[in-house]
Amino acid sequence: MNPPLRAGFIGGGFMAAVHTRASRAARARLVALAGSTPERGKQAAHDLGVERCEPDAQALAAAGDLDVVHVCSPNRLHAEHTLAALAGGAHVICEKPLATTAADAERLVSAAREAGRVAAVPFVYRYHPMARQARALVAEGRLGTILTLDAAYLQDWLLDPGDDNWRADSAAGGPSRAFADIGSHLCDLIEFVTGRRIHRLAARTRTVHAHRGGREVTNEDIAALLVELDDGALGTLLVSQLAPGRKNSLTLELHGTRQSVRFEQERPEELWIGLRHGSQSLLRDPDHAAADAARVSPLPAGHALGYQDAFSAFVADVYSAVRGQLPDGMPTFGDGLRAARLTEAVLASARDHGTWTETAPAAFEKAPATTETAPANEDRT
Repeated sequence: MNPPLRAGFIGGGFMAAVHTRASRAARARLVALAGSTPERGKQAAHDLGVERCEPDAQALAAAGDLDVVHVCSPNRLHAEHTLAALAGGAHVICEKPLATTAADAERLVSAAREAGRVAAVPFVYRYHPMARQARALVAEGRLGTILTLDAAYLQDWLLDPGDDNWRADSAAGGPSRAFADIGSHLCDLIEFVTGRRIHRLAARTRTVHAHRGGREVTNEDIAALLVELDDGALGTLLVSQLAPGRKNSLTLELHGTRQSVRFEQERPEELWIGLRHGSQSLLRDPDHAAADAARVSPLPAGHALGYQDAFSAFVADVYSAVRGQLPDGMPTFGDGLRAARLTEAVLASARDHGTWTETAPAAFEKAPATTETAPANEDRT
């Protein structure tokens, strides 16, 4: 058997907790963690069960005894920390957004290629089995030709003006907040499930609370989009972090010439199938699922899977790619670059009062350190 991969973590907050749980589920050694300060890093390493604390991200990246580094730091530091980890010889999982500009995202794609490392971004909603089941229905032609789509990602954690987070500071979080943070997930899932690209879009954004935590807020609370896919399908997208009662409500509904399908992240065990004469709920059952859905469905029907399970399946795929395997549908730095380009298109359209804006070409650059080219990790274990 292969020895366990040695994992390091930059950041010690909520997402670091999610990453460490997924890494532990994948039977890695949780070797090192670096926080925003040595004191915070030491506490986070203790709380998350990581073997040691490094004084800072640069020290962790240069440690030389890590196979994979998880970058869970604030958005503005993603490029810096990822480049350091790649330079140190590690494979990298970088939280989204991959970078706060498309130019920086392109630099990371190039750096991963040159380093020959696996480089992944956790667009984890791809890893809900029923999202993959919806993808299979589309690929099999069960929906017919997709005509329209209706999608949303709604949260309420920044509803009140007193709610604050570093993401609301554009210096730390970047020029886009709601769209870059959660709208990127929504667009990735749309393109993953349909197999089509968002060809152009028209966007409006709104910043409801101009001040949080005593500082001016310039990134958006809400984004509303019209989109056109490259096959002509039209769609509406609503993204908000100010929707009372909605905690993590990602929904995707596709309408084809034969039937419709709806996936809801907060009800991940089912798909709604819409027919002209009646509708039905399709429940997760790996014994009767598409092969791609069954692969990421480790528990039998009736044993509910959720967000952490999807995240753990993603990390398991990345770790298998590090070992030279070929997991289907693993989101790479190329997908992170795609999201950065879509974010810039949204901001450009919004600045121009909702003008239709072309997105990047469909044949966007993929990170070469995907499963097709990633070397096995035998020299580092």
